[in-house]
Amino acid sequence: MTIGDSSSGGLSSLQEPLIQQKHSPENYSVLAAIPPFLFPALGAFLFGYEIGATSCATISIKSPTLSGISWYNLSSVDVGIITSGSLYGALIGSIVAFSIADIIGRRKGLITAAFLYLVGAIVTALAPVFHVLIIGRVVYGIGVGLTMHAAPMYIAETAPSQIRGRMISLKEFSTVFGMVGGYGIGSLWVTVISGWRYMYATVIPVPIIMAIGMCWLPASPRWLLLRSLQGKGDAESLQDEAIKSLRRLRGSVVVDSAAEQVDEILAELSSVGEDKEATIGELFQGKCLKALTIAGGLVLFQQITGQPSVLYYAPSILQLVMTGVAIVVIDKLGRRPLLLGGVSGMVISLFLLGSYYIFYNNVPAVAVAALLLYVGCYQLSFGPISWLMMSEIFPLKLRGRGISIAVLVNFGTNALVTFAFSPMKELLGAGVLFCGFGAICVLSLFFIYFIVPETKGLTLEEIEAKCL
Repeated sequence: MTIGDSSSGGLSSLQEPLIQQKHSPENYSVLAAIPPFLFPALGAFLFGYEIGATSCATISIKSPTLSGISWYNLSSVDVGIITSGSLYGALIGSIVAFSIADIIGRRKGLITAAFLYLVGAIVTALAPVFHVLIIGRVVYGIGVGLTMHAAPMYIAETAPSQIRGRMISLKEFSTVFGMVGGYGIGSLWVTVISGWRYMYATVIPVPIIMAIGMCWLPASPRWLLLRSLQGKGDAESLQDEAIKSLRRLRGSVVVDSAAEQVDEILAELSSVGEDKEATIGELFQGKCLKALTIAGGLVLFQQITGQPSVLYYAPSILQLVMTGVAIVVIDKLGRRPLLLGGVSGMVISLFLLGSYYIFYNNVPAVAVAALLLYVGCYQLSFGPISWLMMSEIFPLKLRGRGISIAVLVNFGTNALVTFAFSPMKELLGAGVLFCGFGAICVLSLFFIYFIVPETKGLTLEEIEAKCL
C-alpha cells in the first residue's frame, strides 16, 4: 500500500516515497539518551511550575496580612493580568522564535529560554511594584514560548526514532509534573508573609541547571547538517561536528558507525530537497503546507475542545498518571490509534458533562465521571501527541518557522478560549457550551482520520519522504 493512501487515514497526495527502505532500529545507549531529553524537559517543567505556583501566588498577593506589600488591593483585572502575563509573553516568544529558530539553532534557543526564565523569576520575586511584577511575568513567558518551540525540536532531532515518541511525551509529563510541583510548593508558602515571592524564588536554581546542561549538550546533528547542505559555514567542519554530536547523543555503541549514519542522513536530506534555501512562501506550499495543516490543526483542536477550561477543574495528579500511561504505550500503539481512541473518549465525556448541567445536576457523580474520563483521554491523545507530531512532521529546513507558527496558534487559541469561556458560559449555559465542545471534538476525529498520518518508528527523514 502506498504511504498517504486515504484509506489508511493518511494524506492523499500519493507521491512515491523517495526513501524506499525503512531504517533498521538505531543503536543507542540509554544513559546517553537521557540528557538530551532531561535538560530541555526542565524548560517544560518550568512552564508547568509557573501555572501551579501562580494559582497560589494570586491568593497570597491579595492578602492584606500576608502579601507583605502596600498594593495588595488588586482588582480582578489586575489579577487576570498577573495570571495571563506569562501567556502573553509566550505569544511574543513564539513570534521571536519564527525569526531566530533556524539561525541560532535549537540548543542556543533553549539556552536563551533558560536565561529568560531566570531573569523573569528574579524580577517577579523581587518586584517592588505591580508594573515590575508584570514585566517579570512577561519575560518569564517569553522563555516559555521559546522553550515550547525549541524543546520538542531538539528532543525529536536527537532521540532515536524507536523512542522519539516516548521522549517527547516525557516532555509533556514534565509540564504536568511542574504543575503538581507548583501547586505543592505554592501551598507551603501561601500562609507565609510575602509567600508569593518565595514561590517564584524557589524555582530559580532550575533555569541555571537547564542552562548549564544545554551548554554541555551538543547541537542537534540534523541542524548542523542542514547548515552544511545549505552552505552556511564550512561543510566539512559542520559534518565533523555532526559526527561528534551523534556519538555523544548515542553513546559508545555508535562510535564506529556515526560517520556512516551522518552520510545516510545527508543523502536523505538531499533527496527531499533540504539542500535548497527555504523561503517563507514555502511554508504555505506543497508538503510544508500539509505539515502546517497537520500541526496547526492538532493544536487548534487541542485548545478549542475545551482543554483550557475543563482541565482547570481537573486534579493534576490524574493528569500526571495518564501522561505516564501515554509515555509507555505511544511508541508501541502509534500516534493515530491513541488520537482516535482518546478523542473518542473526550467526545463521550464532554457530552456527558453537558448532560450533567442540563439534565443531571443533582447527580454530581456524573460530573466527576465525565471530568475523570476527559482528563484520562486528553492526556492519552491531544496532550502529548500534538507536541510530538508538531516536532516530527515539518521538513527540516522549515521546521523552526513551522513549529513557531503552530506554537503561536496554540498559545493564541488558549488565550482566546480562556478569555471567552466565562462570557460564553453565561450566555449559553454550561451544558450547551460543553456539548458544543463535544461537537468540535467530533469534527477533530474526522480531521485525525483523514489528514493525520502515522509516524511511529520512522526517522524524521522518512516522515518527510513518506508521509508528506
